[in-house]
Amino acid sequence: MIDYLIEIVAGAIAAIVVLTFHEFSHAFVAYKCGDPTAKFYGRMTLNPFKHFDPLGLIMFATVGFGWAKPVPINPNNFRNYRAGSFWTSAAGVITNYIMAFVFYPLLLVMLTYVCPLIKWPYLAGFIESIFYFLFAYSLNFCVFNLLPFYPLDGFRIIDALTTNRGKFYWFLRKYGYYIFLGLMAINILARWIPILNYVNVYGYVMQFAVQIFGKPITLFWNHIFGLFI
Repeated sequence: MIDYLIEIVAGAIAAIVVLTFHEFSHAFVAYKCGDPTAKFYGRMTLNPFKHFDPLGLIMFATVGFGWAKPVPINPNNFRNYRAGSFWTSAAGVITNYIMAFVFYPLLLVMLTYVCPLIKWPYLAGFIESIFYFLFAYSLNFCVFNLLPFYPLDGFRIIDALTTNRGKFYWFLRKYGYYIFLGLMAINILARWIPILNYVNVYGYVMQFAVQIFGKPITLFWNHIFGLFI
């Protein structure tokens, strides 16, 4: 029971950090590109209470993915519409990947040098869990937001890069949100209904993508630390 509570609290703390930096980066880049909307609404801040959605935070802390309140953006204010739209959309996932790159070596430091010196197992486990979740959630949220479903960042990046918007684009624009919700629902239910794992497309995609995106980070830092794992 205590281990479960430690995991939930550590996950919530990590989720708050990851979500806050993700949303702040959208607001900051939008402002730099000429749109002050997010700053006007008080969203260009590292104050987590301005960003997180309670249900999204609970989801993140319990099942490993969630969401925050979208940052208000008016692309018509960008000095360069296409460049501003692209960099503002990509800012969150880039920030989360950088965070994963930074938090992984900190996790290794905790596991190798700090936690073994702590006499209280629950405290050591709490510290280990926080840094593990900071790395894992940063990577998960990066990949999660690259999925091409409206209103995720992946769709907005495609929107910024494309001018030829055919039927597939408008299909994703109209139905992507519902497809996304359905895939998430299957992923969550598969935890209690194992047979759904056979059709858990979201789970397969996320697992594959996280391994691909995370491999350069873990290989690099494991080499630096002399770990061959």
